[in-house]
Amino acid sequence: MNVISKKCVHLLKSLVVCSALFTISAQANGPVGDHVNHLSKHLPAYEKEVHWLIEKVDGIVSRYHKDGAKAAHADAVVEHWEAVKFHAAIETNYVLVYASIWQGLFAVKESIDKGLPINDVRKEQTKLTQALWQGLGAVKMAATLQDKGLLAQIQTREGAPTNSIEALDTINTRLNRVVAKYAEKLIDTSVKMVAETYLNLFEGVEGELIALDANLVEDLEKDFNVTLPKAIKSHASVEDVRQIVATMTNKVNRASTLIKNNANNKKDVF
Repeated sequence: MNVISKKCVHLLKSLVVCSALFTISAQANGPVGDHVNHLSKHLPAYEKEVHWLIEKVDGIVSRYHKDGAKAAHADAVVEHWEAVKFHAAIETNYVLVYASIWQGLFAVKESIDKGLPINDVRKEQTKLTQALWQGLGAVKMAATLQDKGLLAQIQTREGAPTNSIEALDTINTRLNRVVAKYAEKLIDTSVKMVAETYLNLFEGVEGELIALDANLVEDLEKDFNVTLPKAIKSHASVEDVRQIVATMTNKVNRASTLIKNNANNKKDVF
């Protein structure tokens, strides 16, 4: 395993801490296992799975080099990833790397399917390997924070928010998961997640927000109903979709601050 620089470790810590600021809900494609709430206990298993994945991918690439694309069975790259518990551990703790892993998986698969030179395939394999190790590093950091009580309990079943602040936190979580699902090339799922997040969550808080900043509400309505779904349906790059989501989450954070400040002002009055 490559040594991660202090700068990278600091970045990992910052990003994992950010995820601790809100409760993470279940995956869009089903409930996660309870192992995600006991990361330290499962770290040895996760690490074995990463080694296993790297070996499996290397075997696929090696078969491609020796016997060609048909013998390589490139589809197995994705199947192997979906079979491991580490899949859920990284998705619930570091969705940015989760998306990068999916990009790497498809990059290896598609480079084989296209019959690219082995050196090009190996380059994509190296990027995927780096993303897997980065993901494991993030999960280890999350395990440390979890042991110290600094990470919120991960919901292994979908739960409804109980107030506007929780709803906005959940919106940000789901928007980040849209990026992850888009990286998986699940276009219809991504579009559906955007629509459901708007209908089931944002519409529930927009009435309160309109009184505080009507322009912000209008901007987010356009983002949910036009900008983001249009980018997904037009097959924009993952980075472009990520940037749109980043802009949206900044707006959602502004909305959360407005609601918190408004609540505090009401307390001061009384």
